[in-house]
Amino acid sequence: MELSILINKFNIKGRLVALQPVGSGNINDTYLAIYRNTFTETQVILQRVNRNVFPKPEVIMENMHQVTKHCHERLDADARAGNDDRVWQMPRIIRTKEGADYITDENGDIWRVITRIMSAHAFDVAQGPEHAMECGAALGHFHYLISDMDPTAIQDPLPGFHITSGYLTAYDRTLQKPEARELLGASVEAKRLAKFIEERRELALCLEKAEAAGELKKRMFHGDPKVNNIMIDDVTGKGTAMIDLDTVSPGLVHMDFGDALRSICNPAGEEESNLMKVVFDEDLATAFCKGYMREAGSFMTDADREYLYDSIRLLPFELGLRFFQDYLNGNVYFKTKQPEQNLNRARVQFRLCESVEARERSIRAVLRRL
Repeated sequence: MELSILINKFNIKGRLVALQPVGSGNINDTYLAIYRNTFTETQVILQRVNRNVFPKPEVIMENMHQVTKHCHERLDADARAGNDDRVWQMPRIIRTKEGADYITDENGDIWRVITRIMSAHAFDVAQGPEHAMECGAALGHFHYLISDMDPTAIQDPLPGFHITSGYLTAYDRTLQKPEARELLGASVEAKRLAKFIEERRELALCLEKAEAAGELKKRMFHGDPKVNNIMIDDVTGKGTAMIDLDTVSPGLVHMDFGDALRSICNPAGEEESNLMKVVFDEDLATAFCKGYMREAGSFMTDADREYLYDSIRLLPFELGLRFFQDYLNGNVYFKTKQPEQNLNRARVQFRLCESVEARERSIRAVLRRL
């Protein structure tokens, strides 16, 4: 089906004047559509939900329906109460002319249309402490919006995602393979990374144990809180929205908190080959934490706060473990351009974990002050 015919099945006012690919995402096919009439212009996003990543896209759409409905209700109530220092936004699902949330094409693919967050854009890397603070505020506010949702109302779109013990089990299975043992035996660096993992096995379980003991409460988390999913207002410079809601899942907000800091506070990036350049940036971290706690502090318990440092340490360890396991398993999950790429990615994440560990006292001191 032609895209212009497909999108006109949705209830969008005006005349379609442009429809073009947009964004650099690796998951869904994404297009920007522009509609105009005599007085107004409407911009929306048309997307095909990738069945290779999300085998049950109907679940993704039902989750998005529940999450956006809940968040819009809270946003409306807070706006009427005048509690915020800005206009917070949230993408809205555009329904079809028949009242559905999506269309299924002749190939069985699901297509949706959502509103575009206007007069705002995202960055690929942190632009400095002020930007990091606004990223923290946007994530914290999103967590606040969904903090009172029933996590059982959402179906897990990616079972096993951010369950670190599961990744450790997969790693142990991989170690039993002759090919993996051969790679380990042939590389001094691989042996060093394997030793790094063995020394931190308890780290892999810290948040899961806290949840099992009732110290931490399962809520909802975004699942992909990278910088380019955080929209910043073009006029005010303030965070205004979290986008890409496909991975919203039941679980611990700590996973988002740690993952956001993992990506924001490593200016060298995930592909850096010189480990001397991989350092956890405390200035960016402090700014992010200030913004986050300003918005999320109202629902966080003392135990939630106590485990924030552990999440900052855990998430680079978890991603490094996943990269290293994939390297030993033949690079079958993460895309690579050369055989040692996942090995180097693991080196970077473990170096970042070490950098966090070296700054534990100062990071905990910052968290206690917030």
